[in-house]
Amino acid sequence: MKLYGYYRSSTSYRLRIALNLKGLDYDLVPVNLLRSEQKEDQYRARNPFGGVPMLEAEGRDRAQSMAIIEWLEERFPEPPLLPDDTDARFTVRELTYAIATELHAPLNLKVLHYIKTQFEQDQDAVDQWYRHLLGLTLEPVERRLAQLGAGDFLLDSPGMFEAVLIPQIYNARRFDYDLSQSPHITRIEAACLQLPAFAAAHPDNQPDTPKKG
Repeated sequence: MKLYGYYRSSTSYRLRIALNLKGLDYDLVPVNLLRSEQKEDQYRARNPFGGVPMLEAEGRDRAQSMAIIEWLEERFPEPPLLPDDTDARFTVRELTYAIATELHAPLNLKVLHYIKTQFEQDQDAVDQWYRHLLGLTLEPVERRLAQLGAGDFLLDSPGMFEAVLIPQIYNARRFDYDLSQSPHITRIEAACLQLPAFAAAHPDNQPDTPKKG
């Protein structure tokens, strides 16, 4: 497998976590979003969506991170990212797709760039937009976790929800979102970041991560 992605892309990050949780080997191929490499003709010929991640697997280029994660779960069912119980699976999907569908689309790089350039907003205004949108989804996610009595993970072990949550919290911290009223989310974050699958997927540990100093 080859995973085409960008170190700080939340969708690339979530797919790295999912692959690691599955114990699957893959080669990382950096695609620099800041240089618009995802828009180049050669890349778009393989991925018409012109984004990351893209997973080259079993003779096919696969786009859209959530579709890829669902495919991984069906193709490589062990260890599972979803529980067997139907209601528990719904719970995981409810919270996972709240983040994946309500937050990623309005907060991705091309939208933030459009707001800044087309509406002539400075970085402070863009950051305010980002934090506002985060709150609209993360606050109800926190309330649902409280209702469910979630512990270190949503269920007994990390799976699809944690793979999608942790990258979004990484971004939330980058944009100085206040997580002080999110004890369930931050507890899950802390527990996940102690695990090798999450540590290896972290943006600081990727081959295209800019060198510090």
